[in-house]
Amino acid sequence: MKSIQTHGAPSAIGPYSQATLKNDTLFISGQLGIDPTFGEMQEGFEAQANMVFHNIEAILDAAGMGMSHVVKVSVFLKDMDDFDVLNEIYARHFSAPYPAREAIQVARLPKNALVEISVIAMR
Repeated sequence: MKSIQTHGAPSAIGPYSQATLKNDTLFISGQLGIDPTFGEMQEGFEAQANMVFHNIEAILDAAGMGMSHVVKVSVFLKDMDDFDVLNEIYARHFSAPYPAREAIQVARLPKNALVEISVIAMR
């Protein structure tokens, strides 16, 4: 197993890797809407969701992959009322055939984020 790290995404806020690569499968840890340049959480759901996808793309790039390699997406929402906005943003980053996905409303996320997304990608 190999740890994948990039300055293009925020550093891990705990004892875990941004991503791990095992054979041809990449497991990206849950990403928050934190701007990696300034280390600050973006304001509002849309800004956070866009930053999450930016961070995921940076990690994929560091592993020599892109969004077309993503096969599974796990979305954790603070408020399911943001589901429609999430789908609009999601559709800008993926094309058919879309990855498998679940979206779950949770009571609380790290740093009081509004959204957290993890993905699995394969070469």
